[in-house]
Amino acid sequence: MSSSFRDLRVWQEAMKLASGIYRVTASFPKHELYGLSQQMRRAAVSVPSNIAEGKGHRSDKGFVNFLFHARGSLLELETQVEIARDLEYLLPQETEVLLGQTKTVGKSLTGLINALTNCGNSYSAAPCFADDRRPTTDD
Repeated sequence: MSSSFRDLRVWQEAMKLASGIYRVTASFPKHELYGLSQQMRRAAVSVPSNIAEGKGHRSDKGFVNFLFHARGSLLELETQVEIARDLEYLLPQETEVLLGQTKTVGKSLTGLINALTNCGNSYSAAPCFADDRRPTTDD
């Protein structure tokens, strides 16, 4: 595992996404300054922030919890991008780029979550961790 959150590809991708959100929201109408623009910026900043904070935890279980928070913020941001598109605050090309970035970050988050958990099955509702005591047929 990487020694710093800065080494994580998912954090680097999330940082690019956050910067992109700041750039596009700068051109939003002034009446959105404390509305959608602010909401999008907060959600965008939350993604890499949660990844970084989670990396500081001593256990994979704690880290994964923060990765789930990052994923929640990412989905919130994706919804807000679509709202901005519908309001015509974003150009179609900007929307396409941002939604592509959210998809990339989402896949990376899911991959990291899966790598940190021991359940190989995708149908499990809750992550499984090495320190979980699961009953077996021998118990």
